[in-house]
Order: sequence, then C-alpha cells, then structure tokens
Amino acid sequence: MGPMTDAPAPLADPHLVYDPVAGDGPKDVVILGSTGSIGTQAIDLVLRNPGSFRVTALSANGGRVALLAEQAHRLRVRTVAVAREDVVRELREALTARYGAREPLPEILAGPDAATQVAASDCHTVLNGITGSIGLAPTLAALEAGRTLALANKESLIVGGPLVKALAKPGQIIPVDSEHAALFQALAAGTRADVRKLVVTASGGPFRGRTRQELAAVTVEDALAHPTWAMGPVITINSATLVNKGLEVIEAHLLYDIPFDRIEVVVHPQSYVHSMVEFTDGSTLAQATPPDMRGPIAIGLGWPERVPDAAPAFDWSKASTWEFFPLDNEAFPSVNLARHVGELAGTAPAVFNAANEECVEAFRTGALPFLGIIDTVTRVVEEHGTPAAGTSLTVPDVLEAETWARARARELTARTASAEARA
Repeated sequence: MGPMTDAPAPLADPHLVYDPVAGDGPKDVVILGSTGSIGTQAIDLVLRNPGSFRVTALSANGGRVALLAEQAHRLRVRTVAVAREDVVRELREALTARYGAREPLPEILAGPDAATQVAASDCHTVLNGITGSIGLAPTLAALEAGRTLALANKESLIVGGPLVKALAKPGQIIPVDSEHAALFQALAAGTRADVRKLVVTASGGPFRGRTRQELAAVTVEDALAHPTWAMGPVITINSATLVNKGLEVIEAHLLYDIPFDRIEVVVHPQSYVHSMVEFTDGSTLAQATPPDMRGPIAIGLGWPERVPDAAPAFDWSKASTWEFFPLDNEAFPSVNLARHVGELAGTAPAVFNAANEECVEAFRTGALPFLGIIDTVTRVVEEHGTPAAGTSLTVPDVLEAETWARARARELTARTASAEARA
C-alpha cells in the first residue's frame, strides 16, 4: 500500500484544530437533542465542568417537556428550541414554574426548523445528539455558520456525505460516536500515510453468538436488552441488528477517507476497546475505557484539550479478560449491506437509513419480525438500484430518496403483516 497523499483531506483529523471563537473563558455550546441519551450525558459533563463549558441553547423533539424545562433552568440558557409546536404552551408553563418571578424566561423557538436555527446561533461548538436523518439540516447549518461540530448524529453524515464534505473545513468536525472518537484519538499517533487499516469494534449486541435461525423469534424486549450500553430504543435495536455498525463503517469511510476494504469490524463483547488503528509498521493502537459515553462527548466538546475525570478509568489492579471474535456475516448481514450501500454512494445511504428507520418502528409496534428488518431494508436497497446523483447530491435528492424509501418500506411491511395474519 502506497502513501495516501493524493487522497482527499479527511473530515475528522486530530492533527487539525478548528477554532471559530478564540479567547479565554468557557466554550459556548449548543446541545441538540438535549433530552436524549447523548444530550443528558453532555449536560452532566457540562454541569461538572462549569469553567470549561457554558450552554447557550438547547433543542429537543418535545416528548419530555418537564426535563427540557429543568435543563434550561439549570443551565440558564438563552434559547430553547422544540420541534413540536403543540407543546409550546406546556413548555412555557414548565419554564415559568421553575424560573423566579424576576428571572427572564429563555427565548422559545418551535417547529421542524427550530433545531436548525439554534445550530446556526452564536456559539463555539454545536453538539448534534439528534437521532435520525432529521439531524442533517442542523449539521449543515452548524457547518455553514462556522461552528465546531461535535457530531453524534451519524445519520446526517451517512445520508448527506457529499453535502457535509462540501461545507466542512479542516478540523471542523469532531466525532462523538465512541468508535469514531476512538479512531480519532488513535489516528493522532501517525500520519495518513502510516495507516493500514481501521478496526471498528462491536459489542455484538444482545444476540451475539446466535444463528440466523435462532434470531427468528426474538422479541422487542429481547432486542432492547443491550448487554453493555444504555441508549435510546432506535439505536439499541440498530445495535441488535448491527445496522448501527454498518452505519459506522460508512461513517468511518467518510470521516477518514479510508477505503471500505481497509475498514474491518470485529466483535468485542466487553466494549472496553472502542476501536483500533493498524499502522503500516505492524503496530496497532487501541483506545480503551470502560463503556461510558461521557468520554467521547468530552472529546467532542473539549478537543484538543481533555476534560479531567470526564468518565471512569480502569482499575488495573483487578484482573479482566478482553475477547475479540470475527463478525458472523450470515447471521448479521447488515454490515456487508452497508459496505455495498456506501460504495454505491449518492442517495443509496439515504435509502438504506430511511428504510431501516421505518422497519425498526414497524418491529417496535409488532408489524415486522426481527429478521424482517434487514430483509426489508435489503429489498428496498435493491429496488432503488444504482443512485444517479453521485457527487452532485443535493438536499432535495436526499429528501426525495428518503420519502420513496420510507413509503416502499411501509408497503413491504404491510404485505409481510398481511401474509402473517393469513398464515
């Protein structure tokens, strides 16, 4: 393998620091998806480090109004954004109940574009912790506004890779996924020409070791019982199907400009090693911590500085065993499907992601069996065929492809449910 000097610059590069607002004092941060798993852990980190970070705005979907109001009050934010306009009155009442009579309430933004508005607001760093492809518009807005983007919303990069790459400046994106934060840190040890392979670790989810036949009867409760991580339901089910790992392979390719054939997935049940980089001299650097998302979040918010005691460290005085296994691609075909989709590029990743989101929801409501998730996604991808957009991808292209994929996934799901009812 020769040097990669002619390859495009990577989106995420630990050697480059993008600093939109230089100066002393805490970094001003906007948190998107503040009431979700990433958002709540980010707020815990901020509250424990008031001298390092100051939150200026929060956004959430609107399903947990009381929590959003509590967060806004504790952080004394300027703006609160909520996607659901129908909860504005409830949110204002919840804020009024927490703020003193003489305290001004934060500005409230509401509607589907509210998160995009705050993503472009005056701050140093935007943490995008939204789940799903609805995070694309805020990602683009933060980049266009010149903010450092701490990216936990992998879907926005998956579905809009060329759009993100066209806007991002060197060093502007810091990955927050535990796997990509690990690769990001390990890559700091060498140059791009030194890299032979990226090794992305997977816990294997709740069904590690099961055959495809043994997966036929698993329930929603089974799929939500992740052995290592506490995450939202969509990400947890994606981890059970390993779709999440497939998305991370595409994300690694886009973030680091490493070809798909040099990105490997291995199963590591303990989730201590979050990913590894193999270098051309034969050495491998692994980034390891006990499983806790506050570490990757701290990298996203604080880089190039590290946040002291952001997450627990290992107790090396205690014996432990770390295991690694090859991925069973027959039982979990989603990773290879993701590689195929990533190589097609264009609108194919958007189709893959949108169809999966629909199928996960159908599984959660009992309309689709567990194996039906990836089987249906595969069929939708095959019907979509080779995307025409290529490198000229536009936001309307992405939205049109997603709309078609969702509709087609729902049609196929309805047929599956009808067939099972007749049986």
